[in-house]
Amino acid sequence: MNRDERKTSDPRDRMMGQIAEGVDESAPLDHTGKSVLARGCDPQMAVRASTMLPPHLGSPTFVSATSDDDFLAKLQRERWSVVFFAPGACRYDAANKPIPGGNAQTHGWTLARYRDVVREHQGDDVQIVETPDEREIIPLLRRALARARDADSTPRPPT
Repeated sequence: MNRDERKTSDPRDRMMGQIAEGVDESAPLDHTGKSVLARGCDPQMAVRASTMLPPHLGSPTFVSATSDDDFLAKLQRERWSVVFFAPGACRYDAANKPIPGGNAQTHGWTLARYRDVVREHQGDDVQIVETPDEREIIPLLRRALARARDADSTPRPPT
């Protein structure tokens, strides 16, 4: 993405440009046996990120959820290598505002509570990534995937 594309007035295009700033292709990766569950707020950004990010992360399975109904169902149903809270969710949390897409069960939850629930359903060895800065997404996810278990390597803890 060139500098002119990053200066666009569309905030989603601007965020995608910032995500692209974190691209580092110096070391090829293979994370095809791993998976990322991303909890974001913006369905359009979730679709764009789900297409853009995996090739820069070693091609893990990358699944987005923009509602807690969907997020919690996926969290309970499958084993994930990494759970990622997107920048928008982190910014809402930092501002002490509810993360869009919440439900009656998650009303009033902070990211700390979400982390507890992630560990409850995924175990203590799941990697959790949070950042309010789009430029940090790729480097943080690459590091987390390098440390992460394979998605199907061990059984999920009882829920």
